[in-house]
Amino acid sequence: MKTYQTQEIKNIALLGNDGAGKTTLTEALLFESGIISRRGRITQKNTVSDYFPVEQEYGYSVFSTVFHCEWNGKKLNIIDCPGSDDFVGAAMTAMGVTDTTVILINGQYGVEVGTQNHFRLTEQLDKPVIFLVNQLDAENCDYDQVLEQLTAAYGSKVVPIQYPIKTGPDFNSLIDVLLMKKYSWKPEGGAPIIEDIPADQLDKATEMHRVLVEAAAEHDETLMEKFFESESLTEDEMREGIRKGLAARGMFPVFCVCASKDMGVRRLMEFLGNVVPFVDEMPKVKNTAGEEVAPDSAAPTSLYFFKTSVEPHIGQVCYFKVMSGKVHEGDDLTNADRGSKERMAQLFCCAGANRIKVEELVAGDIGCSVKLKDVKTGNTLNAPGCDNRFNFIQFPEPKYIRSIRAQNESETEKMMSVLQRMSQEDPTWIVEQSKELRQILVKGQGEFHLRTLKWRIENNEKIMINFEEPRIPYRETITKAARADYRHKKQSGGAGQFGEVHLIVEPYVEGTPVQEVYKFGGQEFRINAKSEETIDLEWGGKLIFINSVVGGAIDARFMPAILKGVMSKMEQGPLTGSYARDVRVIVYDGKMHPVDSNELSFMLAGRNAFSQAFKLAGPKILEPIYDVEVMVPSDKLGDVMSDMQGRRGMILGMTSERGYEKLTAKVPLKEMSSYSTALSSLTGGRASFVMRFSSYELVPTDVQQQLIKDFEATQTEE
Repeated sequence: MKTYQTQEIKNIALLGNDGAGKTTLTEALLFESGIISRRGRITQKNTVSDYFPVEQEYGYSVFSTVFHCEWNGKKLNIIDCPGSDDFVGAAMTAMGVTDTTVILINGQYGVEVGTQNHFRLTEQLDKPVIFLVNQLDAENCDYDQVLEQLTAAYGSKVVPIQYPIKTGPDFNSLIDVLLMKKYSWKPEGGAPIIEDIPADQLDKATEMHRVLVEAAAEHDETLMEKFFESESLTEDEMREGIRKGLAARGMFPVFCVCASKDMGVRRLMEFLGNVVPFVDEMPKVKNTAGEEVAPDSAAPTSLYFFKTSVEPHIGQVCYFKVMSGKVHEGDDLTNADRGSKERMAQLFCCAGANRIKVEELVAGDIGCSVKLKDVKTGNTLNAPGCDNRFNFIQFPEPKYIRSIRAQNESETEKMMSVLQRMSQEDPTWIVEQSKELRQILVKGQGEFHLRTLKWRIENNEKIMINFEEPRIPYRETITKAARADYRHKKQSGGAGQFGEVHLIVEPYVEGTPVQEVYKFGGQEFRINAKSEETIDLEWGGKLIFINSVVGGAIDARFMPAILKGVMSKMEQGPLTGSYARDVRVIVYDGKMHPVDSNELSFMLAGRNAFSQAFKLAGPKILEPIYDVEVMVPSDKLGDVMSDMQGRRGMILGMTSERGYEKLTAKVPLKEMSSYSTALSSLTGGRASFVMRFSSYELVPTDVQQQLIKDFEATQTEE
C-alpha cells in the first residue's frame, strides 16, 4: 500500500455502549473500503474485531482493535473500543492516540450509561464527537426520541446531518440535510440510490438544513458574515464550518447507519474522509517535559507505544503512533524509558488480526511491529538526537479487587509471569504482591473484567486459579497515653540474655510537643528528651521514637535494637496484625547486664513493652474509606441510595447530570467488595461508578470487637 502523508491521515476512536454494534460497523467499514472481501458475523466468530478466543467465548469486545480504511486518497485509522465499562482502559488508550471520536448509539435504547461515560471522557480529553445512531431497522427504534435524548443531554450543539424516513424492519432510506439528497438502499445494502428529496419531506429537510448551515457558520467569522448576507453556504463552505465546529467541540453532528445491512456506511466514510480534521489540524501533544511535539514528518523520529497484545503463533504485537518523523523497516531506535536499543525489523498497517506489511510510516500514522525485544505499553522509542517521552494516557482507579492463587502452588511463579504479561495488554489489570495482606491481589474495573482474566489464564495458559475476597488493609492506632515495662531474661548455660525496657506510648498528632511530666497510677514520670527520631511509615502516618533514658540505665548502642522491636510490632499491630500508625514512643528507663545484654535482648524487650502499652492506650482500628461517585438513572436512585446506606455509606450529595443522577458518598472499602456486581444487578447494568481512596477512619465499636475476635481465633488456630 502507498505511504500516506500526515495531511492525508485521520485517527478516529469508535466508542459506544455494549450492544451498540461497533464490531458489526467495523466489518461494514472494512468491507466498503476493500480491506476485506466478505463481512464477518459475531455469531459465526469470524469478525476482524473480537478475534481473541475469550471475545468469541463471551460475545463481547475485550480488547480494542486497530484497523484502517483507505478512502478517496485518505487513510482513516480507526480503533474499535470495547463498550463495557469494565474495559474502559481500552477506550482511554484509544482516545489518547486518536483525534476524533465516533460514539455509536443503539437506536432501540438511545443514550445509555456507556454513552454518558464515553462522552465524559471526550470532555476530559477535549476530543471532537460525532454521534452515530445504529440499528435503525430494529422494531423498537425511535430516531426522534433518540435525538430528543441527545439534545436534552448535550444541548443545542447536537446537530443532525441525517434522519431516517422511517425506522423498524422496513428501514431502507434516509434524508441527508448536508447534501439535501435522499439515500435509499436495496435489501443487500452497499451502494446507495441517491435521489432528490420527496415533496413530503422537503419542508422538514429544509428546516434542518437551515439549522445545520447556521451551526456550520458559527465557528468561522467569514462564513458567519456570508450566512447573514445570503442565509446559505456552499457545500464546501459547510464542510469547512463543520470541521472547525467539530475541532472546537462547538457542534456534535448526528449520522445514521444500519451497520448489519451495510446501509449508510459509505456516506459515513465520505463524511469522515471529507470533514473530520486531519492529524495536523488538531492541537499538538506535549511530551513529559511540557514541550509541544508537532506531527512533523521532517522532525526526528519518535514513536509512542500505546497497546500490546500477545497473539497465537506470533507472540507480542506492539502498536504505536508515529509522534514525529518517519519510521522505516530496519531503523535502530532507543527506548527512552528503558535505555535499550530496538531495531524495527518489520512494520505493518493494522486491520485487526490481519496485518499489511509496509516499509514506512510517517508522523501521525498508526502501525504495529512484532518481535521487539524490550518494549512495553507506554514506552517511547526515539531516533538519535531526540529525547521525547510521552505519558498522556491516565487510567481510571480500580473498582474491583480479588486475591488470586494458583490451585497448584507449584504453578504460582508461572501464574505471576502470565499476570504480568497480561497487565501489559490491559494496564487496568493491576497485579500487586501485598506484603501487608500476604496475598497476591488482582485489581480491575469490575467482576466481568476479572472473570475475563480468569478465563484466559485457565483456558489459554491451562493454570487453574481461585479468586478470593481480599483482606482489608486496616490500620491500628491509639487514643490515649499508656505506660508499660518488660524484662527479657533468658539463662541457658554460658552467656544469657537480658534487657529491660520502660516506655510510654501516646497518640501522635502533627505539631503536639512531648509533655514534660506524665502521670500513670498516681505516679509521675519526668521526661527529658535526649534524641528524637521521626519515621515516615511506608503505609502512611508516622512513628516518633524518643530516647529519654538518664543516668546510663540503657546504653545508647541498644536504642536501635529497641526501635527495631517497636517497628516489628508497628508492622504487625497487637490487635489484628495490621499496620499501626501515628504513635509516639518514649523510652525513659530500663536496665542492662554487663555480660548478658545484647541487641536481641533489647529488641525483644522493646517489642513486648510496646505491645503491652499499646493495648492499654485505648487502641482503635482504622479502616480505609473511599470516595464513591455513582451515575444512576433517576428511576433507580432510591434503590441505589438504600443499598448504599446498607453498606455503612455516608451520602454527601446528589446532582443531576444529563438525565442521570450523580450520587456522591463515603463508603468503607470492606463494603465495596462486590459493589460493581450489586450495582449492575440493581440497575440492569445502567449505572456506573468510580471510587478513589479518601482516608482512614475509626471503625464502629461492634466491628472492632468482631475483627479482634476473628484475629484471635486465627492466632489460636496457628
